[in-house]
Amino acid sequence: MSVLVDALKDCGALQFGDFTLASGAKSKYYIDIKKASTNPKVLKLIAESMAEQLHTTDIKVDRIAGIVLGSIPLATALSLETGIPYVMVRKEKKDHGTGKMIEGVLNPGEKVLVVEDVITSAGSSVTSIGILRDAGAVVEDIFSVIDREAGGAEALKEIGVRFLPLVRASELLE
Repeated sequence: MSVLVDALKDCGALQFGDFTLASGAKSKYYIDIKKASTNPKVLKLIAESMAEQLHTTDIKVDRIAGIVLGSIPLATALSLETGIPYVMVRKEKKDHGTGKMIEGVLNPGEKVLVVEDVITSAGSSVTSIGILRDAGAVVEDIFSVIDREAGGAEALKEIGVRFLPLVRASELLE
């Protein structure tokens, strides 16, 4: 994955300073995946890497799920790369329109691959997987671009989900 590590660094996704993460944790570095997912070359590389990972792990899914907002470009790109349809999972219900938590077509019993940008504690991932499962989806696997190696893998294992990151924070920080 050194090509992806280099691409993430080259697009400015890795930043140093004093940051507060979505989990509330403090960090001396931040991984701004939106810099990567808004760069067509890096986004394509991420999608190709995830598609390859799907192939090499022999995971078969009916749908891909992206969590609003950060992982939607990733889910879209992976869907375009593989031809697998995707759904979008909201973090909270809208108070207008249909009020759905899942946008797109999801049929009960379908196997869904969740894609994430960065996983730290996996709190939002666990919540989103719960929403998908409540809607009848079978969720056994999650891909992310980055694993910050801060407890997310353990949290996902606790709910019976295999976590397959493309890059670990330790690799990015080398």
